[in-house]
Amino acid sequence: MTQKLVIIGNGMAPGRMLEELLEKAPGLYDITIFNAEPRVNYDRIMLSPVLSGEKDYADIIIHDEGWYAYHGITLHKGARVTRIDRAARTVTAANGVTAAYDKLVIATGSAPIILPVPGADLPGVVAYRDLDDVSRMLEIAKQGGRAVVIGGGLLGLEAAYGLRRRGMAVNVLHLMPTIMERQLDPAAAYLLEKALTERDISILTQANTKAILGQEKVEGVALADGRVLPADLVVMAVGIRPSARLAKEAGLTVNRGVVVDDGMRTSDPAIFALGECAEHRGQCYGLVAPLYESAKVLADRLSGGQGEYQGSVTSTKLKVTGVNLFSAGDFADGPGREEVVLRDAAAGVYKRLVLKENRIIGAVMYGDVADGPWYFDMLKRGLDVSHLRDTLIFGQAVQGALAGGCGAQAPGPAVAALADDAEICGCNGISKGRIVAAITAKGLTTLAEVRAHTKASASCGSCTGLVEQVMALTLGEAYRPAEVEAVCGCTDLGHDDVRRLIRAKGLKSIPEVMQELEWRTSCGCAKCRPALNYYLVCEYPDDYADDYQSRFVNERLHANIQKDGTYSVVPRMWGGVTSAHELRAIADVVDKFAIPMVKVTGGQRIDLLGIVKEDLPAVWADLGKAGFVSGQAYAKGLRTVKTCVGSQWCRFGTQDSTGLGIRLEKFMWGSWTPAKVKLAVSGCPRNCAESTCKDIGIICVESGYEIHFAGAAGLEIKGTEILGTVKTEDEALEHVVALTQMYREQARYLERIYKWVKRIGTDTIRAQIMDDAEKRQGYFERFVFSQAFAQVDPWSERVSGKDKQEFKPMAVIAEAAE
Repeated sequence: MTQKLVIIGNGMAPGRMLEELLEKAPGLYDITIFNAEPRVNYDRIMLSPVLSGEKDYADIIIHDEGWYAYHGITLHKGARVTRIDRAARTVTAANGVTAAYDKLVIATGSAPIILPVPGADLPGVVAYRDLDDVSRMLEIAKQGGRAVVIGGGLLGLEAAYGLRRRGMAVNVLHLMPTIMERQLDPAAAYLLEKALTERDISILTQANTKAILGQEKVEGVALADGRVLPADLVVMAVGIRPSARLAKEAGLTVNRGVVVDDGMRTSDPAIFALGECAEHRGQCYGLVAPLYESAKVLADRLSGGQGEYQGSVTSTKLKVTGVNLFSAGDFADGPGREEVVLRDAAAGVYKRLVLKENRIIGAVMYGDVADGPWYFDMLKRGLDVSHLRDTLIFGQAVQGALAGGCGAQAPGPAVAALADDAEICGCNGISKGRIVAAITAKGLTTLAEVRAHTKASASCGSCTGLVEQVMALTLGEAYRPAEVEAVCGCTDLGHDDVRRLIRAKGLKSIPEVMQELEWRTSCGCAKCRPALNYYLVCEYPDDYADDYQSRFVNERLHANIQKDGTYSVVPRMWGGVTSAHELRAIADVVDKFAIPMVKVTGGQRIDLLGIVKEDLPAVWADLGKAGFVSGQAYAKGLRTVKTCVGSQWCRFGTQDSTGLGIRLEKFMWGSWTPAKVKLAVSGCPRNCAESTCKDIGIICVESGYEIHFAGAAGLEIKGTEILGTVKTEDEALEHVVALTQMYREQARYLERIYKWVKRIGTDTIRAQIMDDAEKRQGYFERFVFSQAFAQVDPWSERVSGKDKQEFKPMAVIAEAAE
C-alpha cells in the first residue's frame, strides 16, 4: 500500500532528497509538499548572481511545474504550515489545507537574524534569504542611491557585490577586525578586502551598528562610534537561525535546531528533519554540501535502507565574479599544528595549509584555487601527507611532475587519484562517483548531458574543468571535449589554428593562405573568405589590401539591405550628439530623395530607410557636405557609443560621460572587429546609457571610471562583467582600446565579445588589461597603428568613384558593354 509522505518546505535539501528517493523507490509514496514561498524549488545558492544581474529567476529553477506533475507530487505553493498534530498525524497550513501523513519531513530551513536595533523595522531594511528579499533589493536599487550591508560574511559580501553591480554605492559594516573571519585567516581576508575595494565596495571593519535612522523609510545607519552613513537600503546579513518553532510547538526535541539522529529521525519515529532547521550531533549546517549529504541518507532511510549521516566537513567559495576564494576545515592556530604558506604578491596568490600529525586539517586559498578539491579530498579522508610535505603547497600538478620527471601531471591521473566521494561540484554537492555512475549508466558523452543528468557545473560553472576531467577519465578515447570545429568545409583547420598559422608563416593574402594551408577548394566559400579577410586586415593593417568581395553585401555596399531590396543609411553621430545644422541636412536629404521612413535608433542615431541602391552615392555626398561620415551600422566593427548627458547637465552626473563617449567614438571609429561592437558611457551609477548590457561599457563613479565588458542585449541577454576601475579619462580610454585590440587579435570571426570572454575566461582578460601595464600598452599601440589605415570614410570613397559599378543598375552596365 502506498504510504503518505508529507514534506514541510521546498528548498534545496528536500528537493535533492526527493530526487534520490524517486530514483531509489519510485511509487513508494504519495508525496505532498507545503511550500511557504509562492513558487517552485529554486537554487538558493544562485540568488547572488540574480542580484548582480548575471542570472535571472528562470535560470535558477531546479524543479519546474512539469517535474512535480511528472512525478505525481502535490505542491501547495504559498502555504505556510502552522500546526503539526502528531496524534492525528496531520499537518495544517495557514490557508486551511490539511494533509495526513505516514511519514513527515520537516525542512523549514532557517530565518535571517535581524539586529534588535532602533529602526530595524523601517521600510528599506531587508534581509537576504530568499527570492522575495532579492526582489525588494532590486526594486530599491532601480532608484540608485546608497546601500549599507550589515555583515561581512559570505552572504553579506555577495549582496554588496550584487548591489554595486546594480549601480548602488555600497558600504559593508562588519563587527569583527577582518571580513569572513569564520572562513578566512587575516591574510586571505586582507586580499579579499583589497579586491572588493577595487570594485568600489567600501569595507568598514570593527563597525558596531547602533541604530537605523529614518522617519518614513531608511535614511541612514548610525554606528556606535558616532559615525553616520547615509543609506537608501540596509541589508541585514548577520547570520541565520534554524526555523524550529513549528517542531518545538509540536513537542519534538529542539535545541538550536530540530534534533535528529544519524538517520535524520527526530524524537518522533514518524518525523524526520532535514536541511538548515536540523541539528545533528550538536551541529546545524548552513552550506549546501552537508545538506545534500544528509538528504541522501534520508532518502535511503525512507526507501528502507540503513544509511547513516556522520556529519560533514565543509568548504566555502565566494560568488563574486573575478574573485577566486577557497576555504575548508580548521585553520586557527593551536598546539601541535604547523602551517605551510605560499605568497605570490605579483599574481595576487595566497595559499595556506594547516597540518596536524602530518594530515591537512585546514586550507585557505586566494587567487589560485585550482587545487582546492585535491586538498579538500585529502582533508576529508585524513590522508598522511608526510611524503608530500616539501612540495605539498605547490599543488597536485607538481607532485605528478616530480614523480614522472616529464612535466605537470596530466588531468586524467590527477582526477583518478580522487576518491569516489570527493566533491567535484560544491554548489550542487555532486561527487566524482555520482558523475562517473551517471556517465556509465546513461551513456553520457557531452558536458551538456552530464549537467542535465547530475547538475554538476550547472550553477556557477567554476568546476567545469574538473567535470570535464572526470568525463575524460571515464570515457577514455570516446571523449572528444575539444574537437576543433573547422572554419568551413574547405579546410579541417579551426579559426584559432588559421590565425596562428597566418602569423607564423607570414601569409599576407587569401590565395597565399589557401595554398599554404592546403584549402580543399580553389577560391574558398562564403564562410571562410570573410573570416580570412578579417584575419589578414587585423594582422597586416599596413600591408594587406581589404578584399571587399570577401565581405558580406552590407559591408560591400556600406548600407543595410532591407526586405524590399532598398537600403538604410545611418550617419554617424558622435556620442549620440547632433545639431540643428546636421538635422536640417538630414531633412533636406529625406525630401530630395523621397526617403519613406526616418527612425531614431536605439544607439542614439537617425536611420534613413527605403533608399534605392543607385541613390546611395548621391545620398552620401549630400550627407558628407554636412560633415557626416558612415555610421557603419552594417559593420563588423564599432557601431555606436551611447551616452547620457553626464555631469554637463545631469544633477547626478559624476563625470563628463558625453565628452568621453565622443572621444572614444572619434578615436575608435573605422576599426574592423570580429563581430559588431557597441559601447556606452553612463555618467553615474544610475546607468542611463545602459552600459551594463553593452560589449564594452563605462559607468562614471565618484572615484573615476568603472569599466564593464561582455554584455549582450540581443538574441541573448547578459549583464556585463566588471573589468576594473580607473581614475582618469585617459586611463579609461587606454583600457577600453586595449581590451578592444585584445578582442580583435584573439577572437574568432563572428564571435561576439561575450562569447569570446566565456571561452577564454574573465581572469585571463583582467590579468592582461588591468594587471599587466606592458601588455596593455602593446595592445593600445597596435590599435593606434591600425587606425592610421582604418579611419577612412567609406562613403566619401564611394562618392569619389570607388567601386562605382556596385551602384549602377544591371541594365545600364549591359548597355555600356554593348
